[in-house]
Amino acid sequence: MAIATLNSKLSIVRPTGQVNASNTVELDRQLKSAILSDRYSTVLVDMQQVESLDSAGLRVLVSALRLAQQRNQRFSLCSVGDSVRMIFELTQLDQAMEIFESYDAFWATLAAQEDSPRRTTAYA
Repeated sequence: MAIATLNSKLSIVRPTGQVNASNTVELDRQLKSAILSDRYSTVLVDMQQVESLDSAGLRVLVSALRLAQQRNQRFSLCSVGDSVRMIFELTQLDQAMEIFESYDAFWATLAAQEDSPRRTTAYA
């Protein structure tokens, strides 16, 4: 797993392989570190290299989403594979989380929002 910082507002977390009970402590640490940092207003989890996700991994992502919402930060996922996407759909978390088809789709949305007049987004 790695954290990349592309600019002063965005932190990208890139988990790899199987995200399960044996390694979620590290993912949780990285997500909390990015969210609790005053440097970032957006945290993107790039799921491109995630092969599988169990309930422990799902719990870490939901916890990170809630923490980001409490801090009025944007929390998004991108490049979610079919098998992992199915988990989000079955749990209906695809409706609660902002999920982009690809990294490029995330950037296109981000660029469009920066070009438009500023709006305040309320998180439920």
